[in-house]
Amino acid sequence: MRCRYFSYRGKADWPAIETWKESRQEPDPGIEQSVKDILEEVRTGGDQALVSFNRKFDCPDFSVQQLRVSEKTCTRSVEQVSREDLDLILEAAENIRSFHQNQKERSWISHDTPGLTAGQLINPVNRAGLYIPGGRSGETPLISSLLMNAIPAQVAGVKEIILTSPPGKDGSLNPLTLASAHLLGIREVFAVGSAWAVGGLAYGTESIPRVDMIAGPGNIYVTTAKRLLLSRTGIDMVAGPSEVVILADSTARPRWLAADLLSQAEHDPLASAVVISPDPGILKDVARELNHQLDVLPRKEIAAQSLENFGALIQVPELTTGLALANQLAPEHLQLCIQDPWASIGAIQNAGAVFLGHYTPESLGDYFAGPNHVLPTLGTARFASGLSVQHFCKKTSLIAADQDYFARSAGKIARLARLEGLEAHARSAEIRNRI
Repeated sequence: MRCRYFSYRGKADWPAIETWKESRQEPDPGIEQSVKDILEEVRTGGDQALVSFNRKFDCPDFSVQQLRVSEKTCTRSVEQVSREDLDLILEAAENIRSFHQNQKERSWISHDTPGLTAGQLINPVNRAGLYIPGGRSGETPLISSLLMNAIPAQVAGVKEIILTSPPGKDGSLNPLTLASAHLLGIREVFAVGSAWAVGGLAYGTESIPRVDMIAGPGNIYVTTAKRLLLSRTGIDMVAGPSEVVILADSTARPRWLAADLLSQAEHDPLASAVVISPDPGILKDVARELNHQLDVLPRKEIAAQSLENFGALIQVPELTTGLALANQLAPEHLQLCIQDPWASIGAIQNAGAVFLGHYTPESLGDYFAGPNHVLPTLGTARFASGLSVQHFCKKTSLIAADQDYFARSAGKIARLARLEGLEAHARSAEIRNRI
């Protein structure tokens, strides 16, 4: 296994890195049409379309009665999970909830201008849909993704949360998924996966209520479905494969850095794992450690493909140049494995999340620390932010003027309207000043 090696001294070296980086975004033109066909079948066929897709891809004997998972089944699932694991889930949930409580915004009203009242109402969406992949036919449930997507919605005040997840071969959902949903108080759970689950949430079916907002991770089919349904429902983001960039100096430990790179590479063949360092010895040692650690990974083949295609070791002349390159890459995860990471915070402009110091691996954020792990990918951290309470809220402007204020402003409003060629707008303002 070999990672790419780049030398980056400044902007003149960026085109080669950019060309390599952009290759991760090459779309499959056949996927979009396939997803469009799936969504149309769900729109017109409702529950029966969902059952048909479930039978084809997940559970051959799936029935419409299995679509909705009963509350009794969710409650019983708690008994199938050890007390130790339940306590761990609850502790992680508490950390995540505590962090997101700080994101809550308040409605406000201003009377700063005499005669004019302006303000903003903050309201949650009424109903949110969560898509949580099952992983390996339900054998590896994404518990952390359920927590990270459900808790911001709950903190926002969303009244109704609908959970969908693909069924296993026997038509059931993993007890860990159901137990986590039960602990969070989610009562509407449906066994349905992939693009057809997203379609069911967006259109509504006989069983699944139509939602106002859809959040949750997924493969290219799920992501494409969410993108195609943007005019019908809100979504969290159009996310791509996972990525990490690590800026390391001579104080970093190559063994730890290699482990952190592999924690991203094992996600997906399209995942990207990059180390930037001014120390050539660190880069050499990381390459050796990657080969050593890769051999014992259960997901060795996936990680090896990721590292070969989208892994990189990049040498820079000094940390300042490394920070500038990190901003160019705008990664989902940025680890600062350097002696004084806090001194570099002011230089960070583009990153989904920043992990400071040698004892703050990306996995800490994935599972336990509290900040959301649903983050912008593929360089979109240049303009996008991670999933938050705000994604589940709407902002409504308030405007109220008294007669004196409007009398003073009507002529100005009319003039601006006529500059745009909108005479009816101008007359709407002027008519209120006529007796």
